[in-house]
Amino acid sequence: MDTKNNHINYIEFKANDLEKTKAFYVKAFNWTFTDYGPTYTSFANSGVFGGFEQTDDTITNGALIVIQYKNLEEIRQKIINLGGKISVDIFSFPGGKRFQFLDPSGNELAVWCQLEE
Repeated sequence: MDTKNNHINYIEFKANDLEKTKAFYVKAFNWTFTDYGPTYTSFANSGVFGGFEQTDDTITNGALIVIQYKNLEEIRQKIINLGGKISVDIFSFPGGKRFQFLDPSGNELAVWCQLEE
């Protein structure tokens, strides 16, 4: 099985203050960060790749599990056919595209694919 397809490879959290959040994880766990604009930062040196997205909303369940999949359109349709609901349709970001969905229990996850070079 291709280890870059069909696996969880990224975890995304919400943050009300990115600078304070980054400082906390740097000091507590020695994580490293790369900023992608003023509202997003990714982290490494943590055992799994992930990121923090700036939000002004109250955070109740701030983790978003992200699954890598090579064909977004294919897996999007499969999710719909199996009763999942698309919560955020396909959009592009630097390096890839993704969408978010709700499983039958209401858990929100995301699926992404890398842009072809």
